[in-house]
Amino acid sequence: MLLQSQVCDFGWPAPDFRLSTPDGTEHTRSSVMGPRGMLIAFICNHCPYVIALIDRLAEDMKALEAEGIGCAAIMSNDYAAYPADAPARMTDFVKVHGLSVPYLVDEDQSVARAFGAVCTPDFFGFDAQGGLQYRGRLDDKGMRDDPADRVPELLNAMRQVAETGQGPSEQTPSMGCSLKWR
Repeated sequence: MLLQSQVCDFGWPAPDFRLSTPDGTEHTRSSVMGPRGMLIAFICNHCPYVIALIDRLAEDMKALEAEGIGCAAIMSNDYAAYPADAPARMTDFVKVHGLSVPYLVDEDQSVARAFGAVCTPDFFGFDAQGGLQYRGRLDDKGMRDDPADRVPELLNAMRQVAETGQGPSEQTPSMGCSLKWR
């Protein structure tokens, strides 16, 4: 089912979390938070919306991390019902798409619920104090559009957040497949 993310609730505090990668490496909100902010992306392996943008997202996250903005991706889908999203497949997904940030398993879906995530992809951009400043889309390109001349909305917004502490007042919600709840 196609859904859109919610409107940004400016200043909303980032929930704490403690999640692991498929190999067992643990990450928390504190360990992901960078000196200039944090981006959390709820994604999965099988969603056609994620598949269409994952390579652009991986590059944008790499750029943000280089600029002091910590990033992580979280997979919260019920992978018993959607085996393409299973942890072993997450490891392959990371390798194929060059994702350099932690890709974390939200086994009990509690982190997705705490964030209020609704779709994949769903982006949460926080300032250096952990206040929400961005809840928009990756860029201005749809699933089938040529991304060559894209406007990198998430990248631009997070750079603005890092510089000013404020996200853009105008944000277009992300669109994707609904999270697969148990």
